[in-house]
Amino acid sequence: MKAFGKILGLFILGLLLIIVALGFALTHLFDPNDYKDEIRKLVRDRAHVELTLNGDIGWSLFPWLGLELHDASVATLSEPTKPFADLQMLGLSVRVLPLLRKEVQMSDVRVEGLNLTLTRDENGHGNWEDIGKVPASTNAPSATQSKPEATADSAAAKPDKPWQPLKLDIDSLTVNNARIDFNDMPKARQFTAESIQLSTGPIHNATDIPVKLTAFLSTNQPVVRTKTELTGKLRFDRALKRYQLDDMRFSGEAAGDPLQGKTLTFSAQGQLLADMTANVAEWTNLKLSANQLRALGELHVRDLDKTPQLSGGISIAQFNLRDFLENIGQPVPTLGEGSLSKFEMVSRIAATPSSVSLDDLTLRLDDSTVTGRVAVEDFARQSLRLQLRADTLDADRYRPPQSEQAKNAGAARKSEVQSGEAEALAASGTSPLPNQPTQVAWSDARLLPLERMRKLDVDADLTFGKLTVEKLPIQNAALKTSALDGVVRLDSLRGDLYNGNFEVKGDLDVRPEVPLASVQTRIVKVPVEHFIQSQGTAPPLRGLMNLTSDVTAKGNSEKALVESLNGTASFALNDGVLVNANLEQQLCRGISTLNRKTLSGEPRGKDTPFQQLNGSLVLRNGVASNPDLKVRTPGLTVNGDGDIDLRVMGMNYRVGVIIEGDKSDMPDPACEVNPRFVGIEWPILCRGPLELGAKACRLDNEGLGRVAAKLATDRIGDKIDEKLGDKVSPELKDAIKGLFKR
Repeated sequence: MKAFGKILGLFILGLLLIIVALGFALTHLFDPNDYKDEIRKLVRDRAHVELTLNGDIGWSLFPWLGLELHDASVATLSEPTKPFADLQMLGLSVRVLPLLRKEVQMSDVRVEGLNLTLTRDENGHGNWEDIGKVPASTNAPSATQSKPEATADSAAAKPDKPWQPLKLDIDSLTVNNARIDFNDMPKARQFTAESIQLSTGPIHNATDIPVKLTAFLSTNQPVVRTKTELTGKLRFDRALKRYQLDDMRFSGEAAGDPLQGKTLTFSAQGQLLADMTANVAEWTNLKLSANQLRALGELHVRDLDKTPQLSGGISIAQFNLRDFLENIGQPVPTLGEGSLSKFEMVSRIAATPSSVSLDDLTLRLDDSTVTGRVAVEDFARQSLRLQLRADTLDADRYRPPQSEQAKNAGAARKSEVQSGEAEALAASGTSPLPNQPTQVAWSDARLLPLERMRKLDVDADLTFGKLTVEKLPIQNAALKTSALDGVVRLDSLRGDLYNGNFEVKGDLDVRPEVPLASVQTRIVKVPVEHFIQSQGTAPPLRGLMNLTSDVTAKGNSEKALVESLNGTASFALNDGVLVNANLEQQLCRGISTLNRKTLSGEPRGKDTPFQQLNGSLVLRNGVASNPDLKVRTPGLTVNGDGDIDLRVMGMNYRVGVIIEGDKSDMPDPACEVNPRFVGIEWPILCRGPLELGAKACRLDNEGLGRVAAKLATDRIGDKIDEKLGDKVSPELKDAIKGLFKR
C-alpha cells in the first residue's frame, strides 16, 4: 500500500513536470508575434473592430496566463484608419486553473498611456456607436447567416441553464497617464480628461476596494480647466446589483473664463449607494464646499427604472454672498450698502426630471428671515410657484441703481424746481408767479423685459411682517400675483402704513408690442407727506389722505406711462397743514390794501392749517383736471379749479378764498374784516412746480381790482340808502344803484 502511494506520488510529480516543461516549451518555442495577422483577423471577424499591433506581444502560459501588449490601437471597421483608442502598454495575467471554475483570478493589471478619442460628426453620429458593428457594405459570410439556425437548434436540444456570473479576484488595477478626448463637432465643443491616474486595492466581490482617481478636466465652451481627485472605498455585489462608494471625497480646483481669473476650490464628500434591484440610490452624509460656501445634507432617489423621484434636504451655513461672488469672478449686483453680506438656508428638496421644489424653506438674507416654499413645477414652461413669508424686508436695499437717463431727468427737474422756489420765496409772496415747469419729470428708459414676461408662468403669495419700499415702512404687507400667457395680474397688494392702510389691484397685458396697464388703488388715512418724502422732495403739505382711483396707461417707460395716464380719482386730506405757506397772512395783506392800512407786524406763523382738503380728478393723457377743489382752514374757505400736469409735475389753479379775517386773540387792525367783506370770494392764482405747493400761490391783482370795484359799488349803494332813505321809491333807488354799477 505504501509502495502504491509512493508510485502515485511519483506519477503526479512526473505529470506536473511534464506540464511545466510543456508550458516552458510553448512560451519559448511558440511566439505570438508571428501570428499578429491571424490575431487581427480573429478580432475583426469576432469583435468587429480593427486591431493594430505595432509593438511586441509578451505572454506566459502556466500557472498564469499572462499577456502584455505594447503600442496597440483599436478602430471601427467603418473607419479603420482612425483609431478611437490606443495604448502604450497593457499588462495582465490570469491564473489558469480557476478559469475552469468560472473564476477570474488576476494579478496586477496595468494600463499605460491609454488614449480614447470620441467624436460626434456634423450629422450627430458618434464614432463609438460603430464599435462592434459590421459596415453595411460588407457582405456577411454564409456561415454567419446560418449561425442563428444552428444556435436555435442547439438551444432547442439543450435545456436552459441559469447563467452564473464570473467571480473576480484581481490584486490591483493601475492606469497611468490616460487621456480621453471628446469632440462634439455640431456644437463646436470639446472636452478633455488628461493625466488620468487610477489605482485600486485588491478587487473582490462584496469587499471594500480602495480607489484613487486623479485627472485634469478641460472644456472650450466656456474655457474651463479643473484639477480633480476622487478617493473612497468601492464595494459591489454583482448578484444583488448593489454598488457603494463609502468615504467618498471628490475635490479639486477650477479656473477659466467664467471665473474671470479667480480660482474655485471645491469638495464633495459622503456615502454613495446604488441598488439596481430596488431601483434606488442615495447620497448620505453629504458635505459640500466651494470657497466660503459650506453645505450639509442628504439625497435619495427612487424609481430609477421609471421616472426618478428625488427627495432629501440641504443646509447651507451662513456666509458672505457678496464676497463669494467676487471670489469666483462673478459680477456682484450694485445694490444698497451691506446687502448680500449674510446668506443662510435650510430646506427639504423634492425633484423630478421636469420639476424641483424647496419645501419647509428657511432662508436668512442679511437682516431678513424668509420661510415657505419655492418650486418650479415645469422646467419647460418655467412654472414658478412662491409661498413665502418674511419677517422684514428692505426692498430699497436690493434695488438697482438709477439709470443715467433718469438721473439727468431728475437733475433738470430739480434745477427747475429750485428756480421756481427761489421765485416763490422772493419778497415773501409778493413776487410774480413762478413759471410753469417745462422739463419732463420722467425717464423714457425701458422698464420691462417684455419677451421674458410673455413666457412667465408665476403664482406668488408673499407676506411680510414689515416691508420697506421707496422708504415707506409697510406693516403686515401681503402680495398675491400671477402671470400666465403674457398677462400679469396683481390680485392684491395691501398693508398698513403709518396707522393707515392701502390696497392696490390691477393687471398688465404684455402680449401687444405696447403693454397695457390697469390699476385700482384705495388709500385710507395715510399721511401724505411720507409719500412725497419718499421721492426725495420736501413735502409742501401734511395731512391724512384718503384716495380711490381707477386708471389705465400704456407703454414701457415712465414717460410713456405717465403721458398715457387716463382715469378718475377722488381724494380727501384731513387735519392737514400747508407747509411754509401762510395764506392767511397773504390775505391779510390784501385786506389791509383795501382798508388802506399797513400791517403792523411780521407774520406770526409759517404754515397754514386746514381741517379738510378734498376734490376729484379726471385724468386725460397725463393731465389731471380738478374742477372741485375745496379747502377748509380756520377763518378761510377755499374753492379751486385747475389742472395738475403730471408730465412735468406742474400745476395751474384759480382759487377763490372766503375769509373771516384775523381771528387771533390780538388781531392786526389792518386785517380787520369789514362787514362788507363777509361772503366775498378773494381770487388767488397758483402756478408752478407741484412741489412748491401753496408757496407758488399769489393774490390775483386783476381779480382783486374787480373785488375792490364791487365793494365800492356796494358802499355807494349803502350811501344812497342812507341819504335818500324813504324819500324816493325803491324803484328809483335801484335804478340809481344800477347806474353806479355800470
